[in-house]
Amino acid sequence: MRKIEHLGIAVKDLSKSNELFKKLLGKSNYKEEEVSGEGVLTSFFQVGDTKIELLEATRDDSPIAKYLEKKSEGIHHIAFDVEDIYAEVERLKAEGFEILNETPKSGADNKLVVFLHPKSTNGVLVELCQEKNN
Repeated sequence: MRKIEHLGIAVKDLSKSNELFKKLLGKSNYKEEEVSGEGVLTSFFQVGDTKIELLEATRDDSPIAKYLEKKSEGIHHIAFDVEDIYAEVERLKAEGFEILNETPKSGADNKLVVFLHPKSTNGVLVELCQEKNN
């Protein structure tokens, strides 16, 4: 793992949260993107080398909707940038981590993503990210 790529924050209202984080960070978001397969609308802010990703559910059965129902708004996940997501999945499996999706899937911000189950990471949902080759 090379660095923290972003922190994901579940929000109920993306427009209101964009305004709040604009005031907090002193800058506007640089991108909004829908990931229809996950039922989520995302918004990204750049803070130094790290990003903040705000996540709003677009349907009631999405992972973010379920998270908000159980825990309310707050930090949803921490994402790490990796050089080779396939090798990293194999390494982490060998170390005993529970992988939620062993096959990387398309995520927001031109990334391939894999998630680790919070049961195997002290209650924190961990995302691995690798830039897609275009």
